[in-house]
Amino acid sequence: MKERVKDTSDVVGSWWVYLAVAVGGTWAFWLPAIVLGVRFDSAAGLALLLVGLAVPGLSGIVFVYLHYDERGRTDFWNRVTQSRRFGIRWLTVILLVPLGIGVLAGVVDLLLGGTGPVWGGGVTQFGVNPLALLPTLFFATLPPILEELGWRGYALDRLQLKWSALSASVILGVVWALWHLPLFFIQGSYQHDAVGFGTTGFWLFMAGIVALSVAFTWIYNSTERSILGIIILHGWVNFTAEIIVVPDLVYYALWFVLAGAIVAIWGAETMTAADEVPHPPEPATR
Repeated sequence: MKERVKDTSDVVGSWWVYLAVAVGGTWAFWLPAIVLGVRFDSAAGLALLLVGLAVPGLSGIVFVYLHYDERGRTDFWNRVTQSRRFGIRWLTVILLVPLGIGVLAGVVDLLLGGTGPVWGGGVTQFGVNPLALLPTLFFATLPPILEELGWRGYALDRLQLKWSALSASVILGVVWALWHLPLFFIQGSYQHDAVGFGTTGFWLFMAGIVALSVAFTWIYNSTERSILGIIILHGWVNFTAEIIVVPDLVYYALWFVLAGAIVAIWGAETMTAADEVPHPPEPATR
C-alpha cells in the first residue's frame, strides 16, 4: 500500500494548477470560435482547434520542466519514447481491448435486435475517395499525442500521490470530459455535428470518458507509467471507434463494465498487480 504524501501543499498546487491551465488554455482558443461562429472545418477554425488541442500536452511539458529536476525530466522523456515499458504482452492488451469492446458492442446490439456493427464513413468511402480516411487518421494520431503528454504524462502522477488510482482516474476523467465541452457548440466538430449538446449521446460521451480514464490508468500503472503506451491506446480507441460504428449506449456500457472489472480484480488503490505504483521522481522545487 503506498504512503500518502503528508505535506500536500506542493502536490495539490501542482495538479489543480496544471488542470486549470490545461482546460482554461484550451478554452481560451475554443470559446472565441463559439462567440465568432467559426466552424472547425474552416481554415481559421482548424487553427483554433489545433492550438487548443496542443495546450494539455505543451502545458504538461512546461510543468515537468518547472516541477522536476533533470532526473524527472529524463524520466518523462523515457516514458514517452521507451516501448520496453509495455512490451509485447501489454501492447497486445492495448490493441485488443478497444477492438474487442467495439466488436462486442456490435454483437450485443445485434443480439438485442439492433443493426449490429457497421463500417464508419471513412471505410465505406475509401474505395471512392481515399482521402475520406484522413479525419480518422487525424483523430487517431495527433490529438492522443497532444493530450496525453499532459493528462497522463503529468497530471495523473500528481493525482496518484494524493489519491488512490481509482479516485485519481475519476478526477482526471471528469476534468477530461469537461475539457471537451466547448466542442459541442462549435460547428464542424464531431461533438456538435454527430452528438449534440444535452442529448443522450452527450451524457453517454461525458460519462464514458470517466470510464475510459479508469481503463487508461490501469494500462498506465501496469506499464511502468508508459506515456507512449497510453498514446497508442488513446489513438487506437479513436481509430476503432471511427471504423467500427456501434450504438453509444452499448459501447460506453462495456467500458463501464471493463472499469468495474479492473477495480474488482486489481483493486482501487493501484489498479495493477504491483503492490505499489512507481512514484515520479521528487520535484525540483517545494
